[in-house]
Amino acid sequence: MWNNLADRLTRAWDSKVNTRHDMQREKSEDDEGSNEINATKVSQFLRQNPDFLEQYIMNEVDLEQLERWMIRRTQRSKKLMQPGTNKNSQLTNSLQKRPTKAHVLWELANCISSATNATGFHLYLVDGDPEVLSLYTEHTDNSPPTIQRIKAGFSIPKYVARTREPVRVSKGDIDSRFPEGIARSKEVEHILCQAVVQPDNKVIAIIELHRDRNGFPFHEEDEEISCSYLVWGGIALHYAHLFLSMNKQKKLNEFLLAVVKSIFQDMVSMDTLVMKVMNFAQRLVDADRASLFLVDSKTKELYATIFDVGIEDSRRQTQPKQESGAKKDTEIRFPIGTGIAGQVAMSGEIMNITDAYSDPRFNRSVDQQTGYKTETILCMPIFIRGVVIGVVEMINKRSGYFTKEDEEAFETFAIYCGLALHHAKLYDKIKRSEQKYKVALEVLSYHGTSTEEEAKQLLQEGLPETIPDIDTVRFNSFQISDMEKVKYTTYMFIDLFGLSKFDVKTLLRFSLTIKKNYRRVPYHNWTHGFSVANTMYTIIRKTKDVFRPVEKLALFIGSLCHDLDHRGKNNKFMLDTASPLAAIYSTSTMEHHHFNQTVTILQQDGHNIFAKLNSHEYKQVLGLVKHCILATDLALFFPNRAKLTTLIEEEKFSWSVLEHRLLIQTIAMTASDLSASAKPWDIQIRTVKVIFEEFYQQGDAERAAGRTPIPMMDRSQTDQQAISQVGFLKDICIPCYTLLNRLMPETGELLDMCQANLNRWQQIANDNEKLASEKENK
Repeated sequence: MWNNLADRLTRAWDSKVNTRHDMQREKSEDDEGSNEINATKVSQFLRQNPDFLEQYIMNEVDLEQLERWMIRRTQRSKKLMQPGTNKNSQLTNSLQKRPTKAHVLWELANCISSATNATGFHLYLVDGDPEVLSLYTEHTDNSPPTIQRIKAGFSIPKYVARTREPVRVSKGDIDSRFPEGIARSKEVEHILCQAVVQPDNKVIAIIELHRDRNGFPFHEEDEEISCSYLVWGGIALHYAHLFLSMNKQKKLNEFLLAVVKSIFQDMVSMDTLVMKVMNFAQRLVDADRASLFLVDSKTKELYATIFDVGIEDSRRQTQPKQESGAKKDTEIRFPIGTGIAGQVAMSGEIMNITDAYSDPRFNRSVDQQTGYKTETILCMPIFIRGVVIGVVEMINKRSGYFTKEDEEAFETFAIYCGLALHHAKLYDKIKRSEQKYKVALEVLSYHGTSTEEEAKQLLQEGLPETIPDIDTVRFNSFQISDMEKVKYTTYMFIDLFGLSKFDVKTLLRFSLTIKKNYRRVPYHNWTHGFSVANTMYTIIRKTKDVFRPVEKLALFIGSLCHDLDHRGKNNKFMLDTASPLAAIYSTSTMEHHHFNQTVTILQQDGHNIFAKLNSHEYKQVLGLVKHCILATDLALFFPNRAKLTTLIEEEKFSWSVLEHRLLIQTIAMTASDLSASAKPWDIQIRTVKVIFEEFYQQGDAERAAGRTPIPMMDRSQTDQQAISQVGFLKDICIPCYTLLNRLMPETGELLDMCQANLNRWQQIANDNEKLASEKENK
């Protein structure tokens, strides 16, 4: 863009210079009295008759020829122009090095001054109001430019800024428009003053060219030369402004991206995160210091623990001891409405203060506490969901005052600052919740974990050498105590797997903790867990080598742990009541929880019964334990049964196929879980009693929540027990044991006992129906 501008300016300058030279040559030829028609005379005629030239070109020269001429002229101009040899190339280089509006205008004025042979110039910047101009001057000693506001009086630059008309006057001229005279300097004799107008018709500057008494007055030709520069200069400035805006926006976007990365990658603590964000903000607006005040909604105060971000070492000597730019032992507090920050917190509006001590709202007490003098302030509210949660203050811009652009950039940043604060607070809450969780886990672990003394006592008492009927469906879990169940569990484990890879003390400790982690609910308690494990032990013993060692281990431990921490409510109840467990596990809610409890116990010190397994075995057994526990969700039984039934009927089932083995494991788990239906009648009756008591407790909870329980869980419909048992045994238990019996005939006793119980329940249901019918007839 800058090279193109230089080309155009060069062409304009060359055109004017060539015109002067040609006119001189034409004058000498005319003086010689030559009447011969030659190139010189034709050129003279065309220059004196530009309308004829324009008409001739428009009517006689075709467009393609005109384009060729333009291309040649452009190429010739580029060849003639050498970088660094004229003002145009200086302008180009300047634009590339420092593309600021004021500097570009200064270099443009330099170019025009040189092209018109002016002895000097003044550059006036226009910022909105044409009556308020700023005299801009750059220096050659690398010192910063100076800007002097001109408000009083009515001068030529103000006239041009207001009317946009160029002015050419000399000192001796009488002009009623300028009663104060044409110049403030004795050396200035002649003036050419013109406005720099952007394509949007906005006056942005006035260039006032000067010639001293040794120079000639400015003529129309000088004005045309100046105009040719100003036209392209105005366009260049417009695009330079766009370039600067885009570049600044790019930097702002990169800056905000860095802030967002900091928010999500460096979230260690609220203080650390906010400190980093404040450092970003300080660099954004080039402030000397930054402060963050948070709103205490309870006390209606602003407080700051992160204060004086960016304080310099030279000033820290007068401050209390600081770390990382923030006071650690001093908290600044003051009521909302006090000071600039308090006003912003109350009003929710931005404040840009150019002189803090002359503003009556400024609270000097903070400076008195810190020993630092505040001069300029940019104060911004931080919102979360429309509520002011804090205030960010930028103190003392290092160069000048905080600008409108600073406000706009800072306003965008305040949004991200609010996001950072919000996430930091959430992070702190999560960290606190995590610590509370650890404390709760420690407490629960203490009360829900077996002690060393308990394990030692059981070890001293010793395990039974034999247990009558332990491997039959007739074994009655109700007849032994909870501690005996721990011993019997260890006995069954050692009987199945030996002690070559396991430790008896660890097994006892593990079994004791399993016992403690079954809740005291009517049915899904330690007795049920032990009973299911006992049935699985029976299946494994009777089927001998059907299952592989790692599968046996997973089936037994899965059965023992399959209902850990059961609350006496089914999955549907958990979902309906929006239980926290249902929020964690959307499917097989309680079964996932049972497995996670199993893993938690295994991870406790002295409880890892799989510690001597190699990594492959350990990973495999845990995966199978999870598979077995999830299989106890009755919702999964139906699709599993359908798949396995299809394989058997189509004679595709194979013990060598892993998927088929997994399916039979799920059926074996369901069979063990439902084993109360395959026990002798006295055990069946006692089990059904506690099952329905648990059902009724859930029904009571549903009724209390305003829902109507199903008849099976309705305490007022006890006559439904028999018929519900008939449906349960017929639709679920019998199909399960039948399928198991087809693949493992050794389990036939389960099917026989379940069928016998079904017959008894059917008889009771028939009797109940008969009695009900008789009552209706009466």
